[in-house]
Amino acid sequence: MRRLEQLTLALVFLTRLPLARFLPPRLMSLAHSSWAFPLAGALIGAISALPLMFGVTEFLGAVLCVTIAVWLTAALHEDALADFADAAGGQDRDARLTIMRDSRIGSFGVMALMLTTVLRIAAVTTLSPLHLIAAAAGGRAAIVLTMGALVPARADGLAAAAGAPGWKNVGAAAILGAGVILIAGEGAGLALIAGLAATALVIRQARIWLGGQTGDVLGAASVLAETAILTAFALILQG
Repeated sequence: MRRLEQLTLALVFLTRLPLARFLPPRLMSLAHSSWAFPLAGALIGAISALPLMFGVTEFLGAVLCVTIAVWLTAALHEDALADFADAAGGQDRDARLTIMRDSRIGSFGVMALMLTTVLRIAAVTTLSPLHLIAAAAGGRAAIVLTMGALVPARADGLAAAAGAPGWKNVGAAAILGAGVILIAGEGAGLALIAGLAATALVIRQARIWLGGQTGDVLGAASVLAETAILTAFALILQG
């Protein structure tokens, strides 16, 4: 029962699905529920892949898939990616943290959103529902890996409130995320490497820029890892 409650909390946090009423009245730790993030991601991928399942393919199908994914997650991770990209314009740690809390979007953020969205749509035109499920699961596993690798950059905010996931949860999320990717078939090994590389890049940049992670860093890791996985699958299948 506790595991099911943790999965429900992961879905409430990562999606706009109306599941909050199924949570217990006691306060639950988001960090302790982090092991379930890849499972929540797999469900997001499955729902977003519905156009492909119903025969809508190529460009229109890809646009619909990405649209559903963005709507289902309330653009949570895309907003985070834009904020993290805009931090490139800051001269020091404090300036970057201030920029990331600014509700306005800058040129770095715009370009990051444009490029990742185009890459996702282009990749999905050649992929199957299983690939979308794998990428979405891998993207949410990237959140947990980043939480485990970096301390919170602020004393307040989402990252500090979520807490540390602990290595058991990090390991469980990594195994689940990798497992879903590896069952996607041809190109799974390269896709897994691409997702890990994208996650490692975000972790490295966040350590240099901020000295830790924030909610925006976690969201950026998710989008970039998912995009890298989709792109890798598409490159292999097209080759």
